[in-house]
Amino acid sequence: MADQSITLWIIGAVLTFTGLAGLLLPLVPGAPLLFLGLLLGAWAEGFRYIGVWSLLLLAGMAALTYVVEFAASILGVKKYGGSRRAMAGAALGGVAGMFLGIPGILLGPFVGAVIGELSLQRSLDEASRAGFGTVVGLAIGVAGKLAIGIAMIGIFLLIRLT
Repeated sequence: MADQSITLWIIGAVLTFTGLAGLLLPLVPGAPLLFLGLLLGAWAEGFRYIGVWSLLLLAGMAALTYVVEFAASILGVKKYGGSRRAMAGAALGGVAGMFLGIPGILLGPFVGAVIGELSLQRSLDEASRAGFGTVVGLAIGVAGKLAIGIAMIGIFLLIRLT
């Protein structure tokens, strides 16, 4: 194996594991890093096993992680009786929370959903339920993203080893 190939495999493996961890950790772009790691693994082999169609599938799965995360948090709010304003508040709280570090990322959507519900003159109990729904949705979203990430690695290995 050439030095360049070994280097690509090492960097690819580091990016793949960092990306997988990033699917769980806020502020780490998990899906793009995971895809980039797999891309480097394919490149290390001269794209002999993993071709364009396989890479397009993996890229689509990486993009799907963002759809799953967004949809899960919105559906969590809706399932627990939240309004559209609570959903919008959760989204805005998530964006605002990014600037406040890990506590902001975790609490931002909850606080946003609660404020959204309270702005509709809902009770604190109803607003808290909508906030809780956001947290449940975020947890389901993380689980979904992790499942997709593991499937990406599995598909890569399956194609590579067959």
